[in-house]
Amino acid sequence: MKNRPLSRKGISCLLLVFLMLAGCSSGSDDTTDSTTSEVGSNAEDSFTYWYPWGGDSETWDLWRIDKYQEETGAEIEAVYAPPDGGLSNGKLLSAISGGNPPDLVVSNDYALAYALAAQGALEPIDEYLADAGFSEDEVLEGFVPLMKQSDGSTYILPQDSNVNMLYYNVEMFEAAGLDPDHPPATIEELDEAAEALSKVDGNNIERLGFIPWLDAGDESYLWGWIFGADFYDTESNQVQLNDQALVEAYNWLDTYAEKYDPEKIKSFTSGFGGAFSPDHPFFTGKVAMTVNGNWFANAIKEYAPDIDYRVAPIPAPEDGRQKATTLGTNVWMVPKGAENPQAAIDFALYGSKQEILADNINTWRAISIWKETSDAIEWDGDQVYDTVLEVAASENTGHPALTAIAGQMADELTALRDSVIYNDNDVAQLLQELEEKMQAEVEKQQ
Repeated sequence: MKNRPLSRKGISCLLLVFLMLAGCSSGSDDTTDSTTSEVGSNAEDSFTYWYPWGGDSETWDLWRIDKYQEETGAEIEAVYAPPDGGLSNGKLLSAISGGNPPDLVVSNDYALAYALAAQGALEPIDEYLADAGFSEDEVLEGFVPLMKQSDGSTYILPQDSNVNMLYYNVEMFEAAGLDPDHPPATIEELDEAAEALSKVDGNNIERLGFIPWLDAGDESYLWGWIFGADFYDTESNQVQLNDQALVEAYNWLDTYAEKYDPEKIKSFTSGFGGAFSPDHPFFTGKVAMTVNGNWFANAIKEYAPDIDYRVAPIPAPEDGRQKATTLGTNVWMVPKGAENPQAAIDFALYGSKQEILADNINTWRAISIWKETSDAIEWDGDQVYDTVLEVAASENTGHPALTAIAGQMADELTALRDSVIYNDNDVAQLLQELEEKMQAEVEKQQ
């Protein structure tokens, strides 16, 4: 029987237990199946590495491992560690507490990685980055806060990231009398376009111009971030949820529920397929606009190649974050007690080079962490990728709620949103209650 994934709160509790045990442990953990060997202790350029992905992503990762080994003579013991590089099922924590951690982990869950760093489960990597010739000035500004903790030390190295944008159907825009050359840039313009694009006859919904909580719009922090909320102040360690920007974001979401009836929207969306399905509503003409990641362009190419579409930055209110997104970032980390952190960081920097990431970027239109774009990237002049780069470089783009409880807070905010949409509950009161609850959780971590 498969192990049930731990809750975010459960991960936080286990982290404290494991770190306490790690201080007392003097041997390896015989219960972990991390397959870490003695390679790292016998050679300066050899190390153990955990990665979370299978399929084509695993094939690509094994390719870059082989390439690095051929170029450097390093020996890399690579271990497939789903999910999230062993972060969300306790496997990594178990290896750390047992004194048998890998030297390097890459994960698709930056929030859990940040939580590990906040609780002392990761090694600071500044000296290893410096020895490898790394310069923080070369990194896009939106990634820097994720890399550091409040002590100013660096614990996380981003690899690459996804960027969310507004996708819209050009033909539907023109049919509705909208100018596809001037997509909505403000929330007011988004609402006007959504109404013009919708086809609703009584209880029958044929098409909705926009559903704010569809696709990437379902992400817990996205709309609050766009509206200008910060969620958490890292300097004062204060949760900031009862914030006017967040109140306005949830009240705006509720306007769509009130206009179209949340139960009718739920019924309308019940038959929708996922992004990599021919039944996705953007492909079938059921929605005219949606917020999704850069990779969605590849899904359109595969499942709906005849759609004439374009992308634009996510619309924002006047006092919100313009041309912004929350980043979906893959990250590298060195667990506490790693035997060969320098070799690990050397590979992480190699694996983050645009020339190495090019295959991946040229398929999915992802971004690297670097300000300068390499000639190996083939999207020069591509409207989608031009927008990806524009949004990624925005000073308003970043990673919300950099705190050890970011994952738990995300789950709570999703539940709160649904309470507003489906039950029309008072937003400010719910946010105040949640702020107090989350602040108590923060103080438990200190």
